[in-house]
This record gives sequence, C-alpha cells and structure tokens, in this order.
Amino acid sequence: MPQTWEKFLARHDEDVHAEWVDGHVIVMSPPGSEHQLLKLFLVQVLGLYLEQRPQGVLLDAPFLMRLPERPSGREPDILFIAHERVHLIQPTFLDGAADLVVEIISPESDERDRGEKFIEYEAAGVREYWLIDPLREEAMFYQLTSQGRYRLVVPSPEGVYHSAVIAGLWLRVEWLWQRPPVLRVLKELGVL
Repeated sequence: MPQTWEKFLARHDEDVHAEWVDGHVIVMSPPGSEHQLLKLFLVQVLGLYLEQRPQGVLLDAPFLMRLPERPSGREPDILFIAHERVHLIQPTFLDGAADLVVEIISPESDERDRGEKFIEYEAAGVREYWLIDPLREEAMFYQLTSQGRYRLVVPSPEGVYHSAVIAGLWLRVEWLWQRPPVLRVLKELGVL
C-alpha cells in the first residue's frame, strides 16, 4: 500500500536500509564486506581530501536523497553536496539532488543502480555519478552534460579519473581494488 514521504520518514529509522519510490518502500539487503570496505576507503579518501580542500559536505548511507521527479527517496552509498547547495540538507535527508553520487554495486542492486537510479539521477541533475562494481573490478564515471544527459568519462590511459565536481580531485581506478593506505593516497593527491 503506497505511503507518503512523511509517513515513510516517520516509520523508518536509520537502522533500516530502505528507499521510498513512487510511494512504496523498498527494503534493501545489508551490504557485504567488500562493499563496506570499498565504501569506507572512499569515504576516508574523499572526507580527508575535502577536509584539506573544503568545497562542500560529504555524507554516506544511511542518508536519503529525496528527488521530486519520480518521486523517490534514494539512499546512495556516498553523496557530496557543494557549498552553494548545503541549504538542501535536512536533518534526515537531502531535499534535492546531490552534486556527486557514488553507488557501489552489489549483485542485488546491479539492475537498480545501472537502470532506475541512473535515469532518476540524470533527470534530477546529479552532476556526477560514479558506478563502482567491486566484483567485476569495473568503475564507470558519468558527468552531466549541458543538455542534461550523462556522458561516460573514460579514465586516462594511465587509469586516472578526474572529478568534474570536486575541484582538483583525481583517482587512480586501481586504488578502488587495491585500496592502498589512505595516507599514501592523500600524499599522492598532494593534500598531505
């Protein structure tokens, strides 16, 4: 039975990983260890990078992003909101699109992350969308064009991806699978 956004927020606490789509609640499976380790690595790298070069707010799941287009309340793995848009942050959700969203794909989320969420994030104006699949060791980076469509941005021949949203941030894609010590990564990024 469909429920309103307000009822969804009132009934589901932060211990339940769920999304709200078209008035329906979608309870999600707990993430596996590989998913969690990759998320932790990225949160540490991005968080410490942004601490040294402040540009906005970094949040991670469980935290909802409410998008009016479908309507939906999605729970991305990682969200970045630029300084000029932090007014969208509410106590329990982001009321609008983040500037950067990272989804770490698991077997149960593959179709949703590559399909429904891709379409919703593009329509809502999420400026940069990273889709990372640790099982396949595959990372896809999408940037929103001036026409409001995602364009796949391929890392350089050396395997380096440059963010369009977080100024100066770049990543070696191999770091996602190797997960070197965070301090070594930050030194290479030039923030330590």
